[in-house]
Amino acid sequence: MREFAPPKGASPAQADDAVVDVRDLHYEVDGRAIFSGLNIQARRGRITAVMGPSGTGKTTLLRLITAQIGASSGSVSVLGKDLGTADKAEIYSLRRRMGMLFQNGALLTDISVFENVAFPVRENTDLPEPLIRRLVLAKLQAVGLRGAADLMPSSLSGGMARRVALARAIVMDPEILIYDEPFVGLDPISMGVILRLIKQMNVALGITSVVVSHDVHELATIADESYLLSGGKVAAHGTPQELDHSASQIVHQFMSGEADGPVAFHYPAPDYFEQMLTGEEP
Repeated sequence: MREFAPPKGASPAQADDAVVDVRDLHYEVDGRAIFSGLNIQARRGRITAVMGPSGTGKTTLLRLITAQIGASSGSVSVLGKDLGTADKAEIYSLRRRMGMLFQNGALLTDISVFENVAFPVRENTDLPEPLIRRLVLAKLQAVGLRGAADLMPSSLSGGMARRVALARAIVMDPEILIYDEPFVGLDPISMGVILRLIKQMNVALGITSVVVSHDVHELATIADESYLLSGGKVAAHGTPQELDHSASQIVHQFMSGEADGPVAFHYPAPDYFEQMLTGEEP
């Protein structure tokens, strides 16, 4: 396991060929620190996993990377561009170079599978209809669902919906593909299919993937490197195998799924008995 710190003197675009470069990131919500000096890199052509217990800011990190929110301090650079200095046009341009697989797929329920996948193309290009059709069917073929093109999302299983969402995420041939909890609610077979597709897409398309999840064993089969978040920082960084053999108590608790350890069960609160006896308001 390695302690992670960004290389001194290197620019975000130069450091280890980083496509996503998060440096000394601080972010607060209502005065509560979510990140306190976070450093993460996702390198070109690799699958980077971001793990951590619930409430450690994994989805918040994705919102920062996609410029939906801004950092309190520190920097987030994507494809060599500092998001803190990017204007609206530059941010939209960067987003067109990213694909996103949302939690639970987030398909548009009133249009067909075909139209869900075609939606980003229609919104961002002026391609002729015959070319859009070939492009969409090619992406559906890649996820094994070309035959489902005319179905409505309500007719799909959870695993099929996730695969359609993946086809939509790759339809614009992104340079970065972001997965937000891609395994939630999937049966073992569907999960195996999604895992295989993540790996295949990364190799076949030559993209950089960032996968946010708490499914430790699944991520270990596909990730090139993993980050474990805790306390607003990176608690550990390395290959899945290095994290699995770490002596850190936080890492051990998370990787083994133990209920007791550094990650407490109770949210910080006043003494229970004192509060009950005094009738103190929460």
